[in-house]
Amino acid sequence: MQKKIPTNLITGFLGSGKTTAILHLLRHKPENETWAVLVNEFGEVGIDGALLQGSSARNDVVVREVPGGCMCCVAGLPMQIGLNMLIARSKPDRLLIEPTGLGHPQEIINTLQGNYYQEVLSLEACICLVDPRNLEDTRYLENDNFRDQIHLADALAANKTDLSCEDDRHRFEQFASQLPEPEPVTAWVKQGALSVEWLDLPHCDRVAVNPKAHHAHRESEHQHAPFDLTLPEGQLFLRKENRGQNHFSCGWLFSQSASFSFDRLFSLINAQTAQRLKAVAKTDRGVRGFNMQDGVVSIIEIEDSPDSRLEIISSTPMDWDNFETQLQETIIYHPAA
Repeated sequence: MQKKIPTNLITGFLGSGKTTAILHLLRHKPENETWAVLVNEFGEVGIDGALLQGSSARNDVVVREVPGGCMCCVAGLPMQIGLNMLIARSKPDRLLIEPTGLGHPQEIINTLQGNYYQEVLSLEACICLVDPRNLEDTRYLENDNFRDQIHLADALAANKTDLSCEDDRHRFEQFASQLPEPEPVTAWVKQGALSVEWLDLPHCDRVAVNPKAHHAHRESEHQHAPFDLTLPEGQLFLRKENRGQNHFSCGWLFSQSASFSFDRLFSLINAQTAQRLKAVAKTDRGVRGFNMQDGVVSIIEIEDSPDSRLEIISSTPMDWDNFETQLQETIIYHPAA
């Protein structure tokens, strides 16, 4: 390739609004450019990729997933395979990479700047989203990955500010002012409305608080090359679980012919107390994306999806069997019914 591909990391802890921000950026991309998005999720059943692909529904945006944990592990094999396939398939004018919210960005930065990609990619601004309400919560402030996502950012956006107060804003500004030089560009935004111009900001080599934090979960997480999750013929759904970084996930992939009651599914999701829940489902109201964070459920209209899928991430073990039974009760049609 004659020209290096401008590449940006879009980081942020669970629930910070990374996917919403990427959707915003895709809606404002130059019409004559093809962009590619590499999405990494903690869970084994990818949701963000389906949300991005279904919401953009454009032939000039190509999305690929690396599910099942942090894509930087196993010497970068999952990330490199997914990245190589994405570049070869789309030949993008720009590449956006969304790591899992539980991951540490240092190893990803090292890989992108390493010998293998130095003639192919041009790493530009690393953009981190943060919910400013979390800056008074010790569960976040004492988490190495949360802190280093911020410390390694070239641009730092306080997101979900429509849910924040003036004290949150003051806390964010004070927090940002205490970051080491060079200080990141900052903004106070809502609905993930990042400035597209941020993508062209330069990347600076910054110092992580704990650059080896990403090694802590290698033994507990199952790492593998990227795979395309498929449902065996005649099977209604399959279930995949993962654990690591003191979190647990369980995801379900449903047959493309399964249809859900929107009202029942919304009620089930709304009743959950897990840290995070996402879903893309074919319902009696059309294809919908569900996003639950801190007890608040938001709905996204999606143009199309080849199947339905749901994923829960929790900081404590859950009774997955009981939830699965309730989930099946929201189905209003499938071929075997």
